[in-house]
Amino acid sequence: MPEQAGAVRQHGNEGGRPRTLREEQKLRTRMALLAAARELFVARGYTTVTVDDITRAVGCSRATFYLHFTNKMDVLARISAETMQERAAGVYRELDAVLETGSRAEFVGWVVRALDWFDRNREILPAWDEALAAEPGFQAIGRRSIVELTAAMPRYLARWPEGRRDEARFRVELLVTQLERYFTRSAVQGTIEFTGHAAAEILADIWFPALRAPG
Repeated sequence: MPEQAGAVRQHGNEGGRPRTLREEQKLRTRMALLAAARELFVARGYTTVTVDDITRAVGCSRATFYLHFTNKMDVLARISAETMQERAAGVYRELDAVLETGSRAEFVGWVVRALDWFDRNREILPAWDEALAAEPGFQAIGRRSIVELTAAMPRYLARWPEGRRDEARFRVELLVTQLERYFTRSAVQGTIEFTGHAAAEILADIWFPALRAPG
């Protein structure tokens, strides 16, 4: 039996209530805008892409775009939050559990998986870096993304004395930075040839002791 206009679909929304057809259409439009923007950012970079380019690719108006996103920076931030199969915070939530085991071998395995996360998302990373360089307002978005990673590690932070927790957060931020730069230089630019499990072992030599709480 065909659905009637205005009938609710069986897919739930964030509040658990089934979505209306109108809500489903809005969601499809939002996802289409995200997909089109991602494709354009990957193909052309961040700075050359305009809101008009994105709406033209979807076949909607600028007004429709602004119903979903504040600006071009916002759509790039939402690509990271809504379309990645695994968000970066999930990777560091896993690190929180790995560090609690006290196992270096587990940490090496985590490094391998973290680098695999970069590999699975490598296409969009240059657009993110370009936005950070080109848009002063994007720095706050980038900062929030880093804060989310340390916020995903409450057990790690709890093992540090309260007066040194900013230092603990900074250590995680340095880890994020080194993994990202190592991945870029090895897998993207090809200027570092040491890769694979052996590289993960060396990164563990550096970072496994560096993340241990004092005492």
